Amino acid sequence: MFEKKIFSDSLYKKNKLIKLSIFFVFNILLLTACVNKNIYKSNRNKPLVLTTFTILEDLAENVSGERLEVKSITKPGAEIHSYQFTPSDIVKTKGAQLIIENGLGLESWISKFTISAGNIPRVKLTEGLKPLLIDGDVYAGKPNPHAWMSPERAIYYVDKIVAAFIEIDPEGENEYRTNASTYKAKLKALDKELRDSLASIPKNRRFLVSCEGAFSYLASDYGMKEGYLWPVNAESQVTPRRMVDLIELIKENEVPTIFCESTVSAKAQKEVAKASNAVFGGTFFVDSLSEADGPASTYIDLLRHNVRLITEGLIPKSNNK
Repeated sequence: MFEKKIFSDSLYKKNKLIKLSIFFVFNILLLTACVNKNIYKSNRNKPLVLTTFTILEDLAENVSGERLEVKSITKPGAEIHSYQFTPSDIVKTKGAQLIIENGLGLESWISKFTISAGNIPRVKLTEGLKPLLIDGDVYAGKPNPHAWMSPERAIYYVDKIVAAFIEIDPEGENEYRTNASTYKAKLKALDKELRDSLASIPKNRRFLVSCEGAFSYLASDYGMKEGYLWPVNAESQVTPRRMVDLIELIKENEVPTIFCESTVSAKAQKEVAKASNAVFGGTFFVDSLSEADGPASTYIDLLRHNVRLITEGLIPKSNNK
């Protein structure tokens, strides 16, 4: 009988503890929901525009000024080609009036995303832009999607953003056009700055080697040759054959320094550097901005950072003092 009472008391305490735990969890969830709801409301006093990655977010913010709320679906450092979106990403689209994407096959996930989000209108910033085609690979003939790596083409992006914003907010037309004009002047100045910097590299050393073939537009603009481990997407495309081919290319052209991008592993590229007697020169930012305290927190800073690494790596040390 005594044992039965102990068991009964123990069971009662256990049930009470479970009920209390459920009560506290429920209240925490309720409080969190209320806080999130209040934040959601406070952030929705402006039309919401989504971009597929952080670089487009920066371009769009320079055009929108304070009239729109612009948010990137992917966070800094995300691999954007084959991004796996989550239910929380879908939740954040509520109330969005527009999704800005790059196009040219960059975001393989975007169609499924927009269907899941309720078919939000989309604008492709590369629509109407003549792309550079990938050469000498299984992707040969397909468009290279990294057009934003050229300041000249980024200006084209800005014009497309202006038109899209006027479509959803006609009253803001003057502001959008004024903001865009100011920003495009900065991009034109950046273009000259980069051109002057890269022109200081001896012609025989203007060979840019990275992990991904993301610099075709920049190389085309500024008279450089390009080599890479894979043409587009991610490091899953690295094969021994591609590594051997790149090692031979580096040796034949006496490329002193090679690089990789922030959103992928540099392990294979460092092995290539070792095998080819090249130096690994650091990390580029291409598909994503850095965090706010990083070296590429804006699109303009991103290109400056990349070109600084290129010039430091390719200009002979005697000329670089």
